[in-house]
Amino acid sequence: MINYLIIINTITFFIYGADKFLAIKNYYRISEKILYLFSVIGGVLGALLGMFFFRHKTSKLRFYLVNIVSMLVWIILVNKK
Repeated sequence: MINYLIIINTITFFIYGADKFLAIKNYYRISEKILYLFSVIGGVLGALLGMFFFRHKTSKLRFYLVNIVSMLVWIILVNKK
């Protein structure tokens, strides 16, 4: 479980960085649904770090809500085992 969370959070962090790069260059962007998906499947810490490190999606309330709810669910899941 811990290896999975490390990998998915690392991938999520870099996806946020890639989307920020694409936004700056005005290229085709990564879908917000994909960004949400990676948060929900366990990359919430990587998403939050990516949001702040790359200053990406920080003005969108929905990203905070999805990430906070995802984090709470993952905390419950990890502590249950």
